[in-house]
Amino acid sequence: MRLELQNISKRFGQKPVLTAVDLELKDNQVMSILGKSGSGKTSLLKIIAGLEDADTGNIFLNETSIISQKPNTRHIVYLFQEALLFPHLNVFDNIAFGLQAQQLKAAEIDKRVKAILKEIDLSAHSSKFPQQLSGGEKQRVAFARAIIVQPQVLLLDEPFGALDVDTRETMQKLFLKLMKAYGIAALFVTHDLKEALLIGDQIAKIDKGYLKTYTSQSEFIQDAQSGVKEEIDFWMQIQQSK
Repeated sequence: MRLELQNISKRFGQKPVLTAVDLELKDNQVMSILGKSGSGKTSLLKIIAGLEDADTGNIFLNETSIISQKPNTRHIVYLFQEALLFPHLNVFDNIAFGLQAQQLKAAEIDKRVKAILKEIDLSAHSSKFPQQLSGGEKQRVAFARAIIVQPQVLLLDEPFGALDVDTRETMQKLFLKLMKAYGIAALFVTHDLKEALLIGDQIAKIDKGYLKTYTSQSEFIQDAQSGVKEEIDFWMQIQQSK
């Protein structure tokens, strides 16, 4: 798998949102995209998913242009911060939804859903409905529903932003485990510096529509514009004041 963006630009009216964005995501790679609110990171994901149109540029998946393809034919899944589960379906049927759309046999669907329910530790909750689940449990179901259809690329838009600290750490570990197990490439958008470093094999930073990709975490940490030094200085000041 290889996802490549070439010269992607986007304006809303007279306001530039993305400017000449180039990006390359390779097989089994997770790239963290760090950016503040309004930096253009959500627009970037929506363009890749086909939910918004770019003004210029092209998107290639496995060397084939997908810029004109409809969202449901791109083999790309977009995961929002909100779980967006179907309220009328229980956990099992929410996860099975994509497989049913692919018209797989019932026995195969049952096998795959039960296997992933075990991996996300929700086997005992398969008959529950979304309103009976905690925030973390809903997000686990959303992950399972996204991953089970084995997309070429998974796009995640601050998926843990609404969770408490402990649940967030649990979900980060689960995410890394599932990405490794299923071998899916992902773009993981976050505004949290620590989360970006923890999640990404590679890190990129978007600021006012301009994207910079780092070759390594070391390069990112050493870059004066990355924000790492300010973060370290902040905690050093806190420590020294005690």
